Amino acid sequence: MKIQEFSTEKIQKLRDFRIHDVDSTRKNEKRNEFQRDYGRLIHSPSFRRLHGKSQVFGAGSGDYYRNRLTHTLEVAQIARVISTFLLNQTENLPKNPGLVIDPLVVESASLAHDIGHPPFGHKGEHDLNKLLQQYGEFYEGNAQNFRILMYLENIYPDHFGLNLTAAVLLGINKYPYRLKDNGKKGLYDSEWEQISALREEWNIPNKCRTLEAQIMDLADDIAYSTHDIEDGIKAGKIRRDSIFYNHIIDELIMEICDSKDIELWDGLDKDEMKEDIISLLTEYLNVWEDKVNCSNEVIGRQELKAHYVNEFANSVGIIKVNVDGNDWYKVTFTKDGKEDISLMRLMIVLKRLVWVTLVKDIRVQRLQMRGEIIIKGLWEVFKDQESGKKILPKGWLERYDEDETWNWERFIVDYISGMTDNYADKIYSELYGSRVGNIYGE
Repeated sequence: MKIQEFSTEKIQKLRDFRIHDVDSTRKNEKRNEFQRDYGRLIHSPSFRRLHGKSQVFGAGSGDYYRNRLTHTLEVAQIARVISTFLLNQTENLPKNPGLVIDPLVVESASLAHDIGHPPFGHKGEHDLNKLLQQYGEFYEGNAQNFRILMYLENIYPDHFGLNLTAAVLLGINKYPYRLKDNGKKGLYDSEWEQISALREEWNIPNKCRTLEAQIMDLADDIAYSTHDIEDGIKAGKIRRDSIFYNHIIDELIMEICDSKDIELWDGLDKDEMKEDIISLLTEYLNVWEDKVNCSNEVIGRQELKAHYVNEFANSVGIIKVNVDGNDWYKVTFTKDGKEDISLMRLMIVLKRLVWVTLVKDIRVQRLQMRGEIIIKGLWEVFKDQESGKKILPKGWLERYDEDETWNWERFIVDYISGMTDNYADKIYSELYGSRVGNIYGE
């Protein structure tokens, strides 16, 4: 099915649309709608809290390693650069609001892409989901993004949420389906209804994402496969010798085989796949060796990161695809007008290398176990409504009492998930340990 086209005026109206139609006295006519969105995100409490949430290593593990905020800023920078590169490739695309690229929209979506992640990284996400599943509900970081942005953030007197434009909301929509339908990723029912309505107005085919959302997602992968690798090298967990890679190669292949990324190796048997991955890692090690030989270990490590960020970002292009009988366009690595599968494979290998060397590292596992103990401990205290209300912030309780659709279990998970690592640790210590709380803090 062909892509529906709209007039230029209609496209701008659809992209500028806000769900809450309020005539706010805060509106500054000197800023366009996307500049306002950028400001709302940067100044939001949820964005500030990213500085205290784990990326791979625990927040506060050292003054070098990335946290969720520094990762987010790096994703936003890469995404904006890619957006600028791709502007000339959109000139001949069908006139559809989902096929427009505005670098500020992409940067704003990137700033918000991890805002729903809880304390203690992906392990915290898993633990909260496990707690909610006892009550037939789910917790998922990407879904929580939209819950925060569209409901939980409470900084305006006339509506809940940040009331972002449709363009930015759909630019964050990495998984364009309901969480219940997909089982692992997607949106909660409460936000999917509105997001789905926006997608229908834009005439975006099922399972397809805006170009801006695709750029944000790819920039996230680029950052993960280069910057987190740099952290791993700094920590001594990723080394520059073939013995190290020979030791982990089978575990790395198993990790890829257990993910959706295995599709990139369709048509290869396991031996051929192993040979391909070894070849990609050998090439990576050769580049690393050259960078070190031209300088030293520290500068070489930084140059290695910069080399691959540059190679990945400069290789991004747009190709036409067909998704379940519908025409659309895909943002991916390209070479000679086609998808560059080899470069995609390299990025995935580096992403999974982070997982098998860092996330599974004993120190990281201990931090994650501590996070699980803290989250479960907070849940045990807060889950009893009568006693929980005595120790929860007044503002949160007022919101809860105003909303009859908010069940207590979801309310508690929403509250815990917004905490930084250190704040969750602090509250846990006040409840279970010897730390004395500050009577002026919530």
